[in-house]
Amino acid sequence: MVLSIISFTENGICLSAKIANKLSNAECKLYTKWSAYLQKKQDNFIQFYEKSISEWAKEQFDQRYALLFIGACGIAVRAIAPCITDKLHDSPVLVIDEKGQYVIPILSGHMGGANELALMIAGKIQAAPIITTATDINNKFAVDLFARENGLSIVNKEGIAKVSSKVLSGNTLTISVETGHLAPNVQLPHAIQLVPYPPNQPVDIVISSEKVEFDAIIRLIPKEYIIGMGCKKGKNAEEITAFIKETLVVLNISGVQIAALASIDVKSKEPGLLAWSSEEKIPFLTYSVEELANITGDFHTSDFVKNTVGVDNVCERAALKAAGTKGRIIYGKHARDGMTIAVARKEWKILFT
Repeated sequence: MVLSIISFTENGICLSAKIANKLSNAECKLYTKWSAYLQKKQDNFIQFYEKSISEWAKEQFDQRYALLFIGACGIAVRAIAPCITDKLHDSPVLVIDEKGQYVIPILSGHMGGANELALMIAGKIQAAPIITTATDINNKFAVDLFARENGLSIVNKEGIAKVSSKVLSGNTLTISVETGHLAPNVQLPHAIQLVPYPPNQPVDIVISSEKVEFDAIIRLIPKEYIIGMGCKKGKNAEEITAFIKETLVVLNISGVQIAALASIDVKSKEPGLLAWSSEEKIPFLTYSVEELANITGDFHTSDFVKNTVGVDNVCERAALKAAGTKGRIIYGKHARDGMTIAVARKEWKILFT
């Protein structure tokens, strides 16, 4: 995930550069609103942002980036307020004081990973992480964090508070997992009780890809499908979106079941693919020619595609690469108007950490 950092003072600029340096394995974008920076600018890594802070925040939300404000919490709250939708889709937002003493996640602590990011940054700069979510500070099971770690979509987000309240009250949670999808030798957390699948009684949580109704507080659905795509340069977002939508209808797959969109790295900046990924808040993964060429399988090959990008098939190879070693193609290459699409299904197993 890209981390966008904005600062407002000279100390803040120095701290943002320090954080970016410490997070050398992550992509960081540095911005500042400190006007004196225009006269004192010494590098090209920090960009002075001329528009409003709210506009900056909206741009980062639209790109699904993580936001880090170096300054007061109030600045961050006012900036992000118009962007907030719900806890399943909001970008992670953090605040650090300009002295780098405290790291505070203020939005999307679980689903967006803000709590985890806060702990990592705090460890890197020797700061104190300020975590406020009740399940974390009480070391209790958090269903939204559990869903994120296992690649699951939460169908009914209103159930999160009900399940969390039950956990915090010390009650046992009942969970039913689709047969064959519980990791072997799994160690269950305290106060978690497994119920045989399919449950013949009301349960707290059901985890299943089957299109069946259950009497449960929360329904979790695995994100088990990968969309692989290739396209001619400049294909617009409307055409790409329509092609994907029609494919999902044919396969009877909903958007909440999609784990990623995948393609070749020369398409990493393709506007239409990026627009769909951003709009649906689904990761866009790209792979090199070498990575795709190393994927084995029975593919619909094309000499034209190989001569153009260096590999004989993009959509199927990319989908299978993203699906992992036990993934399989469930919908082979289909082409239309300069676009190709394929869908792979990956294996999913439930783990408790």
